[in-house]
Amino acid sequence: MTSFYSAPAGGAADTGAPGTVRPLRMRLAAALLLAVAASCRPDESEVCPPAVNISLDEAPELRWVPLLRVFDIHFLKEAAAEVIDSTVPKWVHEAVAPVVMALEKYIPQPYAGEIRGMASHFGGSLSDIIILNFAYEISAFCTSVVAQDKNGHIYHGRNLDYPHPVLRNLTIDVSFLRNGEVAYRGTSFAGYVGLWTGQSPNKFTVSGNERWWNWWKNVVSAFLLRRSPVSWLVRETLQEAENFEDAVMRLSKTPIITGVYYIVGGVQVGEGAVITRDRTGPADIWPLDPVNGRWFRVETNFDHWLPPPVRDHRREAANKALNATGQENINLETLFQVLSLYPVCNRITVYTTTMSAAAADKYSSLVRPQGCSAHA
Repeated sequence: MTSFYSAPAGGAADTGAPGTVRPLRMRLAAALLLAVAASCRPDESEVCPPAVNISLDEAPELRWVPLLRVFDIHFLKEAAAEVIDSTVPKWVHEAVAPVVMALEKYIPQPYAGEIRGMASHFGGSLSDIIILNFAYEISAFCTSVVAQDKNGHIYHGRNLDYPHPVLRNLTIDVSFLRNGEVAYRGTSFAGYVGLWTGQSPNKFTVSGNERWWNWWKNVVSAFLLRRSPVSWLVRETLQEAENFEDAVMRLSKTPIITGVYYIVGGVQVGEGAVITRDRTGPADIWPLDPVNGRWFRVETNFDHWLPPPVRDHRREAANKALNATGQENINLETLFQVLSLYPVCNRITVYTTTMSAAAADKYSSLVRPQGCSAHA
């Protein structure tokens, strides 16, 4: 499958496929020029994802048309099929049949319109687009960090890990525009209407990490009961919440389809928290406590008050690296270094994001074409 992110610096790899790679290269270059206040400075081991502007002033059915300026339709179909075939149990295809038959009954606007528009413009079936969005709701392994420096500045970083290399080719930076201005932005995957990572400028930042459950049965049953997917709640919160406290309240109390960890960073001293979610409400809220020396929080995919599995050393490695960095030296660059250490970054890491809502123009996501290894 054609890869956007495996080329040496300065150009895309030419596979020799006629009429495919060169147009994709041109579209990718054009999309990168659409970045709004992007801060993406990769070295040889990372690549900037293409940037896409989505106008919230457009009808939902038309919003995601700009993806066609970035991706080849045939590539999107092949990639979506790969994700679905390797992720979604066969019985789920039958379970979503009622959703397809009565889309607006189960999926609220604007998501129903956006999903319907994707199916129309990308030439896929409505069922496949719905199932693809289900597949993307499994965020697999993740690491998120929220930290405060000595001057009270809040920094937020995350690695999103997923055992499907094709997602590195589907990663996009999305700026959601209202009246031509950035209302919020995030990093996502082509074909997905939700967000696992995002920033509301000068208000707050959010990342989501999966919390392990009996996933598919729980999710499908809860979805049919019209509860919100966890990534839709992130997007709604970015769009509607007025500040950090409002975001924490919404992310804590809104019913969702499965458990999750929401990590939130604000713009004021002490505005950082890890929210451990059950379906119906918070199991725990773990705030920053810089007055007592607890100036950072690390969340992976396990409840912070319990030890992680013996095989998983991400929490331990991140805690050790942050303590070695020190509160006086933490910033977006040193946070990125922490997130680049193995096994915090590992062979299935898809992308790394660093962000600070008070410095909205510094938002940066970088794709990890090869992930990270212990011998790098």
